[in-house]
Amino acid sequence: MRFAMRISLAFGVLMLVSKMTAYFMTGSAAILSDAAESVIHVVAVAFAAFSLRLSTKPAAGEFLYGYERITFFSAGFEGAMIVLAAIFILYAAIEKWMAGLQLENLGTGTLVVLAAGVLNAGLGWYLIRTGRRSHSLILEANGRHVLTDSWTSFGVVTGLGLVMLTSWKPFDPLLAIAVAINILWAGGHLVWRSAVGLLDHSDPSVGKEIRGKLDAICSELGLQYHGVRYRTTGYRQIIEVHLLFPHAMAVGEAHRLATVLEERLPQELSVPAEVFTHLESAEDRAAVHAKEHYTGKPE
Repeated sequence: MRFAMRISLAFGVLMLVSKMTAYFMTGSAAILSDAAESVIHVVAVAFAAFSLRLSTKPAAGEFLYGYERITFFSAGFEGAMIVLAAIFILYAAIEKWMAGLQLENLGTGTLVVLAAGVLNAGLGWYLIRTGRRSHSLILEANGRHVLTDSWTSFGVVTGLGLVMLTSWKPFDPLLAIAVAINILWAGGHLVWRSAVGLLDHSDPSVGKEIRGKLDAICSELGLQYHGVRYRTTGYRQIIEVHLLFPHAMAVGEAHRLATVLEERLPQELSVPAEVFTHLESAEDRAAVHAKEHYTGKPE
């Protein structure tokens, strides 16, 4: 994961230098919009690299559950940076249009941007694939940002191609505005994913898989369960489940069966997981929970 992030940062700097060179050669608002998105990308990747390193540190000190949830903050930061870039692009495109369009060396500038777009498309695909394989939201968010950057470049190439084909210069700022709207949507989506992650949103498809595996394992072990809750840290699912045992069963045997479930369930899920169980008596569970609800404290 760290290797992939280092590649992303190196490519980000290379793309930024290339696009700024193309902008100074052409004076194109569309290329400026692409370069602005690359500035934001470099800043966002630097923060994502820090977040990735921190998220893999073991729990310690006052952070007893580790640092994994910084993945959501990192994705939100990257999304916010994309939104900021979109706002700047809109402003720059409209300002240059009103001031009068002066375009030069469009052929060379277009080739530079096209090459950058192709490289970014390949990099984005690699980052998303690596992020999904390692269950890293940080890498996946970074990959989507890179893909957004590549679509921005392809949009710019289209606009400059239309300018060269028709000699109608407003195609340049119009495509810049269209690009800004597109990346505004992508940035907003990342911010939304960050927000629902921080608010412990439970994915229904993940819940269906968890309950399906629980049904199979509990049936095999002769157990009943209730009170399933789960949330993601960005890397793994944290699952809580209440297990019901006969009142007469020895605590040692009940604990052994609970441990078997805690070990087997993560092995059978399609995502990394950690399971916590709470042991209850099947016969008097309802009465005990009713007392807790009535008094506000366990009895």
